[in-house]
Amino acid sequence: MALIVHKYGGTSMGSTERIRNVAKRVAKWARAGHQMVVVPSAMSGETNRLLGLAKELAPSKADSAYNRELDMLASTGEQASSALLAIALQAEGQPSVSYAGWQVPIRTNSAYTKARIESIDDVRVRAELNAGKVVIITGFQGKDEQDNITTLGRGGSDTSAVAVAAALKAKECLIYTDVDGVYTTDPRVVPEARRLETLCFEEMLEMASLGSKVLQIRSVEFAGKYKVPLRVLSSFTAWDIDINEEAKSGTLITFEEDEKMEQAIVSGIAFNRDEAKISVVGVPDKPGIAYQILGAVAEANIEVDMIIQNISKDGKTDFSFTVHRNDYARTTDLLKDKVLPALGATDVQGDTKICKVSIVGIGMRSHVGVASKMFRSLSEEGINIQMISTSEIKTSVVIDEKYMELAVRALHKAFDLDQPAA
Repeated sequence: MALIVHKYGGTSMGSTERIRNVAKRVAKWARAGHQMVVVPSAMSGETNRLLGLAKELAPSKADSAYNRELDMLASTGEQASSALLAIALQAEGQPSVSYAGWQVPIRTNSAYTKARIESIDDVRVRAELNAGKVVIITGFQGKDEQDNITTLGRGGSDTSAVAVAAALKAKECLIYTDVDGVYTTDPRVVPEARRLETLCFEEMLEMASLGSKVLQIRSVEFAGKYKVPLRVLSSFTAWDIDINEEAKSGTLITFEEDEKMEQAIVSGIAFNRDEAKISVVGVPDKPGIAYQILGAVAEANIEVDMIIQNISKDGKTDFSFTVHRNDYARTTDLLKDKVLPALGATDVQGDTKICKVSIVGIGMRSHVGVASKMFRSLSEEGINIQMISTSEIKTSVVIDEKYMELAVRALHKAFDLDQPAA
């Protein structure tokens, strides 16, 4: 049979009863003849609890002053989950062994709290698999060249699981979460949203970057780079569900050339409430202005999303862009204090009550008029578009935040996403 990687999120590991159910599910797969590697997250809320303790001890200094120790601390959450799962599996009569990332080892760079995986040594894991054991590997962490424990940042367990699957050349990586797959949009906004049977990596990457919270962006990038098929499915189905049924459930994230791929023009609607728009008004229209504005923002480690420059009038123009809402105040202060005087611009204006709504689909490559259909649908609902951004497989617009749900529902209906795939 195949080598399979399972990844379980914090809610799936949230109590001893849930851990016992995970153990029963994993044991079922192992008894069916599969070689099993499991990557669990910390129990739900545990990482926040641990970091909260650190904050109590050092509330006055920036977290970055303690990043090495924060990684040492935060990594213990996954270590506890892995040990508990190994115990639960052994209690089920299934041989198993747990390893921390540094024991495998999973090698990373030294960027504490946001490290990147550089290599994984598979020798130790393969020896245990060949001995008939389920191998449990802590997610979210590894070690650097100096053998310091590092963590991969929020959502890093997804990345760990995909990286392990790539290193072991696993047949598939199953990501068990509290939802049963990827939907055409958030069912809380559009109750008619439909679960997708398949998506390609490019579509999932766009949806993750545009606000879909089902998978962490880096894990999708990793899976696409190393061609690791991913399946998103629910850990809250009965553990004893037929294994063949379970293996086909959820959403498969695979390659565009897969013959089973749905050929929808638009596969999903993504949205993001967390952005703010900033406009530098009355900027001299001359070469280098964009660099002077965005270069200063980049040096402050602030990520910019959508950008637009208006048509010049009387030698002046307006330059607008979006940032994460948490960075809004810092960005406007930076522009007013340093950039505005140097540019001789008129003003810095902003709007925190915006949102981004996007349509995503590989079918957009081969169909014309998709963007115009999107704009027509928004116009019919009286929704004004403030900014537009496009790529081969997505079109994004910035609109007033109060129209977000109306826009998502209108676009979902306009592109027939509530209808079963042909």
